[in-house]
Amino acid sequence: MKRMMKSAAVLLAGTMMAGLAVSGGPGSGVRGVDAQRLVNARNEPGNWMTHGGTYAEQRFADLSQITAENVGQLGLAWYADLPTNRGQEATPIVVDGTMYTTTSWSNVMALDAVTGKVKWHYDPQVDKARGHSACCDVVNRGVAVWNGLVFVAALDGRLIALDANTGKVKWSTQTFTDPTKPYTITGAPRVVKGMVIIGNGGAELGVRGYVTAYDASTGKKKWRFFTVPGNPANGPDGEASDSVLAGKAGPTWHGEYWKGGAGGTAWDAIVYDQELDQLYIGVGNGSPWNHMIRSEGKGDNLFLSSVLALKPDTGEYLWHYQTTPGETWDYTATQPIILSTLMIEGRPRKVLMQAPKNGFFYVIDREGGQLISAKGFATQTWATGVDLKTGRPIENPEARYLKAGSLVMPSPLGAHNWHPMSFSPRTGLVYLPAQELPQLYQNEPGFERREGAWNLGIVLDPGTVPDDRAQFKAIKSALKGKLIAWDPVAQKPAWEITYDGPWNGGTLATAGNLVFQGNGVGDFQAFNASTGDKLWSFNAQTGIIAPPVSYSVNGQQYVAVMAGYGGAYPLTSAFEDPREARNGRVLVFKLGGKRQLPKATQPVFAAANPPGDAFTPAQVTEGARIYATNCAFCHGPDAYSSGILPDLRRSAVLADADAWKAVVHDGALKANGMIAFSRWYTPAQVEAVRAYVGQQAKKLQAQEAAGGK
Repeated sequence: MKRMMKSAAVLLAGTMMAGLAVSGGPGSGVRGVDAQRLVNARNEPGNWMTHGGTYAEQRFADLSQITAENVGQLGLAWYADLPTNRGQEATPIVVDGTMYTTTSWSNVMALDAVTGKVKWHYDPQVDKARGHSACCDVVNRGVAVWNGLVFVAALDGRLIALDANTGKVKWSTQTFTDPTKPYTITGAPRVVKGMVIIGNGGAELGVRGYVTAYDASTGKKKWRFFTVPGNPANGPDGEASDSVLAGKAGPTWHGEYWKGGAGGTAWDAIVYDQELDQLYIGVGNGSPWNHMIRSEGKGDNLFLSSVLALKPDTGEYLWHYQTTPGETWDYTATQPIILSTLMIEGRPRKVLMQAPKNGFFYVIDREGGQLISAKGFATQTWATGVDLKTGRPIENPEARYLKAGSLVMPSPLGAHNWHPMSFSPRTGLVYLPAQELPQLYQNEPGFERREGAWNLGIVLDPGTVPDDRAQFKAIKSALKGKLIAWDPVAQKPAWEITYDGPWNGGTLATAGNLVFQGNGVGDFQAFNASTGDKLWSFNAQTGIIAPPVSYSVNGQQYVAVMAGYGGAYPLTSAFEDPREARNGRVLVFKLGGKRQLPKATQPVFAAANPPGDAFTPAQVTEGARIYATNCAFCHGPDAYSSGILPDLRRSAVLADADAWKAVVHDGALKANGMIAFSRWYTPAQVEAVRAYVGQQAKKLQAQEAAGGK
């Protein structure tokens, strides 16, 4: 049930000079992108030099050639096919006529920003087996640039500096404290004061989070901050986080929390405040998710689900704000952070704004971390509000699923996930991609930790896929996505757009009074930033989840977006694949653009391939349990795949017991990312999974024979 949002009010904020900058500026290309040029990035709106456009990460393009009045004339200027499929989540960086972007598997591309011609392509040759540790697809969210170097953080933990002109490796360093642990990196690095800063992911599989700063010229480590305490028996880490973990965070943890890694991975938001010289880190969920297992149900577990403020030169702790104390739902605070100065109660306040997974929009005084306001932007059942005196959520006790399962909103996918939001100083509104998804949480009886596997401590019911197609469609239609124009001063929506499904793209606001966003079914759209009226749309032939950017070269404004569907929701959900094109693309638009995409072809699916073997009900039941625990995260609930990864009901090896064992148990397709499950399961258990998937294949075969999908 939707919670009603209340009326909107007017926000006052500083305005920026609109214009259309010609590419260029100090220095020549990336070689001229020094610390001063990054600090002054807002004075070069024709370039997109940092992840969020400027250090404030407002994702506002101060370009006004393309406007709400003429956006209907927007057309495709060029496109570039990418060498990888899977999800495309990167924010392109554009400097002086060259675009630098990443694709899945941490590939890096340099393209001519006017023509799309590939200048170079770098493939870090990530071991595909590492993909098993990537909870949410083998994606990458982009690069950083500085002084002739392009920095990419690879899925396997390498931070790599490439020559901006050639794509050749200048230096590479392993960021994982223990490369044998199931860490991954999908986030974009940031360059601050001559340092490259990066975190990591992997909390679902049992790791300890941290963020590290490296010398941008050499790759030498400058400092590291662990976000959660380690095993007290091991003593201090010898890192910047030692004193605050011992004095402030440590007492908020209980039991043998370190055995599960504790979590706290910093996998996305890293934002530098050039006005206050502070670095803000968004910190993730606990490991295991279940607070009762992780910390005996006690304590706030700092610094999980927190915004951390650090000194950028040393990594020294300054302050924190925790959005979800004692988190137990995967409610990360890693979501994008925007900096601004807002007029609040008659005076300007330097604030940071964040809309994390838990469904509340936070406005925080960034000088000291005091909460100014917090209001729900989506349906929540886990809490009824936030107490402004204490800064703590007002929880619904039943949502903690201590005695029984609890249907909770938001789900682990969040009311807002990594998809970037944007802020327009012209309208004073934040353009937020939101979604409405429930989740049934239940304690996992007899939980036993398995090294390198998913260790949540809860039974996630992915939702049984009904055999009846009409019922299936009814369930899917209840899952909604939204584009919300949020007033952060009044803490109310000014307008909103509802989509037929969740997991839609990030947003871009421009000085032309426009908001650009792609959606999961492949529409790249422009909206009036003041009213929400849809003004223009383009069929991208594939779902869009990445955020757009805008830049200019020689007086021509362009809008660019990465197109290609993937990520956590498509991998874990059952739905008809919306993609026509099978590979990712870069799409770039300009006024009067005349290019056309090649005619798309609909995907062709193999027929269901059920085995002819006879299985016992006990085998099917055991296989269903194992499948739900391990396989559904990639191949979909009830073996109903979205098509991002193979639909096992249609697999050529399903009908052959030996071939199935070779792949699932022995790892015959390890080079493709399908690791061996012999580490955790016997051949008999792997055969039980085949029994279950075979049963699902028979259902599919019957549906297809009857003319259904």
